[in-house]
Amino acid sequence: MTTDLLVILAYFCAIFAIGLCAGRGQDSLESYALGNRSFPWWAILASIIAAEISAASFLGTPGEGFVLRNFTYVQLGIGTLLGRIIVGRLFLKPFYQYRVVSIYEYLEQRFGTATRRGASFVFLLSRLLASGTRLFFAGILLVIAYTFLTGTQNPTAGQTVVIYIIVLTLITVITAIYTTLGGLKAVVWTDVLQACILAVSVAATILFLILSITGDGSLADSWRTVTATISDISANPCHRERLQPWLVFDFGITGNGCMEDIKYILGSEYTLWSALLGATFITMATMGTDQDMVQRMLAARNSSTGSRAVIISGVLDMPIVLILLFCGMLVFVFFQKQGIEPPQKAIEIFPYFIIHCLPAGLRGLLVAALLATAMGSLSTALNALATAATRDWYRGIFRPHATERQTLRAARLFTVGFAALLIIVGSVTAWYSVMDPTIRILPIALGIFGYTYGSLLGIFLLGMLTRRRGCDTGNVLAMCVGIITVISLELLGHFHFIPTIAFPWRVTIGTLVTFTIGSFFPTPRLSARPN
Repeated sequence: MTTDLLVILAYFCAIFAIGLCAGRGQDSLESYALGNRSFPWWAILASIIAAEISAASFLGTPGEGFVLRNFTYVQLGIGTLLGRIIVGRLFLKPFYQYRVVSIYEYLEQRFGTATRRGASFVFLLSRLLASGTRLFFAGILLVIAYTFLTGTQNPTAGQTVVIYIIVLTLITVITAIYTTLGGLKAVVWTDVLQACILAVSVAATILFLILSITGDGSLADSWRTVTATISDISANPCHRERLQPWLVFDFGITGNGCMEDIKYILGSEYTLWSALLGATFITMATMGTDQDMVQRMLAARNSSTGSRAVIISGVLDMPIVLILLFCGMLVFVFFQKQGIEPPQKAIEIFPYFIIHCLPAGLRGLLVAALLATAMGSLSTALNALATAATRDWYRGIFRPHATERQTLRAARLFTVGFAALLIIVGSVTAWYSVMDPTIRILPIALGIFGYTYGSLLGIFLLGMLTRRRGCDTGNVLAMCVGIITVISLELLGHFHFIPTIAFPWRVTIGTLVTFTIGSFFPTPRLSARPN
């Protein structure tokens, strides 16, 4: 364990050094939030990848590969690429034209103050809940590591919750320190480091698994063992009904008629239809209307540089997901050959493997990789939340004449305040998961945006695709109806009044409802539409 601790300590020393160096010379909100728009495209690309692969994805994707033993999850990468192309070509240019720091400033220019405030509020609430929920995943590995190191056998639910709270607090405090000191510069350059750690650790883990499966180090024998074991649907019979080994594309054809096919498609998370439509709308929402992601692109020298970074990240997204899924499938084979009984929860399988099966050094590298993914997504969330709160509320309402020094101080105080709120949300999520082990946290973490981000996307599209439609009153009404519609459909599906609608479709439905209702209201005056 000494080697593992040294690896983790080296990682923490590196991120603190970057945070201290990045904080030099910051004298305005723009330098704090956008790094004076000076980043090269490859640094923004690495930052997008590091933030997107949150702890939920880093642990959950191998878990999906372990349970399903196929690549259907990767279908969503098609929509991910399409959505990023649209964001790069449609959204970024007007943001740069208006020189916005908070992207919700664009909505005020196009529609009015109420639209900006409403969209900013939706973002702040959604990002707080989603990032707080995802923070819980970072604690899973460390809680398993704690029980492994201390020899604690079957800790009580209360003890487990306390461990989670301590772990989540430590992660958040450390992240908040370097984010508060260095702003977006610290976020981006630590993300570059974190992306490198992630790539090296996953590659080393896959190599370890392939060489360990047969024990003799023969790649050919290992591969034959892998293909035979994954194809054997008699293994792990508790999930046999869900297994379609090696499947990549699910066309949603049940063979039971058109209505059954539609019901299956709307209720399934991973089909080609949810990839082409659902995932495209999700990506447009998260990459084009979320201050967290767009803020990185706005830190580029111009819109074409930011566009290049976001589109290339979409090209790389599918290979990254394929690798993480394949890693989970290899863990399944490893457990079968070693006779290891996996944890019941899919989200705990990969952490269990890291702590109990990997050799010293590599284990420390994987722990550092998890911390990197968790802290990367957390740091950007803190920076984006603080930026939106400062620009849209503190500077926009309470202190419109605040000096740059006062504004920068407010942004740093907001960073600390949101860190405390994220700890609370993460702790509540941990308590809920421990008290109800049957709950599936991964769909919750991935699906929170679905309830609200359709309304955001609908309003942004209304502003960018039309010239004379939409106004403050109509937009606020449209956003409320869009959110209520998605929540109502979810509740009706939960109580079996209508077929269940899977999370990839929530943003699509919310967007269409919001856009349609908003388009009924004319714009009072012709605003200058960005070209």
